[in-house]
Amino acid sequence: MNAPEVMTFGCRLNAVESEIVRRRAAEAGMADAVIVNTCAVTAEAERQARQAIRRARREAPHKRIVATGCAVQLDPDRYAAMPEVDLAIGNREKLFARSYRGDVPDRQVGDIMAAREGASHLIDGIEGRARAFVQIQQGCDHRCTFCIIPFARGPNRSAAPEIVIEQVRRLTENGYREAVLTGVDITDYGSDPGGEIGLGALAQRILAEVPDLPRLRLSSLDPAEIDGALLRAIAEHDRLMPHFHLSVQSGSDLILKRMRRRHGRADVIRFCDQVRGLRPDAVFGADLIAGFPTETDAMFGETESLVAEAGLTWLHVFPYSERPGTPAARMPQVPRPVRKARAAALRRLAADRSDRHLDTRRGRRERVLVETPDGGRTEQFARIALDREAAPGSIVTARVAGHDDGVLRGVLEA
Repeated sequence: MNAPEVMTFGCRLNAVESEIVRRRAAEAGMADAVIVNTCAVTAEAERQARQAIRRARREAPHKRIVATGCAVQLDPDRYAAMPEVDLAIGNREKLFARSYRGDVPDRQVGDIMAAREGASHLIDGIEGRARAFVQIQQGCDHRCTFCIIPFARGPNRSAAPEIVIEQVRRLTENGYREAVLTGVDITDYGSDPGGEIGLGALAQRILAEVPDLPRLRLSSLDPAEIDGALLRAIAEHDRLMPHFHLSVQSGSDLILKRMRRRHGRADVIRFCDQVRGLRPDAVFGADLIAGFPTETDAMFGETESLVAEAGLTWLHVFPYSERPGTPAARMPQVPRPVRKARAAALRRLAADRSDRHLDTRRGRRERVLVETPDGGRTEQFARIALDREAAPGSIVTARVAGHDDGVLRGVLEA
């Protein structure tokens, strides 16, 4: 079946949904189209999406251009009014073939807050990716003051455990060696009405019922929602990868309060210490926002010190970006040059932390999921370059000879 070109911006959830979008549009006969699946987490993400839409029109003047995703859901008028856009579709509508048929209105964006259906779309894989992303939930019931995403994604809706397990089984049978559980807020899995089990119990069921899956990985975790079942899964299953990425955002308790986060810095440290006690090989990542409104130098210093105290390795750093309609956008703002300088300081710290981790891997044997013929990711999510080619999607063993520019150098074992 011929399929349209889909350009994906933003998160892993968007990557999953782009695969569904590609198939639904093809089913509706819209193979000759370019679909831009947008992100709205920052102003820069929106700018890049609009730029891609304009470029797509220049490069494909005779194709239909479809704009969808979070930015379109939040501001449908803006995207529908772009002269390059033929069809604007909301986050709920984009997952159904009927939205792409020739007789539909050129703008289809409904009330996402009324959505109640779970993540029930099954896919066979994601084009061009060695690991499989599995959507286990959609939406978010929390209201962090900086975040617009709940208004783009709607309320928390969890997929039934049986659907998730069937999806993982299907992907494993199709040759995927690693599955990544993803969503908007996966640690809230199962908390919505009708939810059966939480994230930890779901992970345990997947590992028990899909024994042929070598690697299960979790996407971003909220430190406020981690329970005993998840800690037991971490302790009991070495097929659950020892890499845990946390939605931390700040190391200052006052800033966390102003963000309306539900955790404090002590919760982050406690979780990392607990997990290291269960899995000494564990490595931690974190999302961090630099220059949140009212953040002083001292408050920013608390974020820097948390990185060492919690033992964080992989840092995903954002300079704060105002999102119209959020409470934080109305707070006293930190000057943009200061935000950028603090973000740069965190990125330098991130480079140092990752170098320290990579130093500890020298001489070790690593199990590597091959993503491209000459490289892949270790169990702790470090990038590794291989000394000779291997089959993408396979898991191989390599001995670490060193590292350069944040990438391990591995020698493949026979």
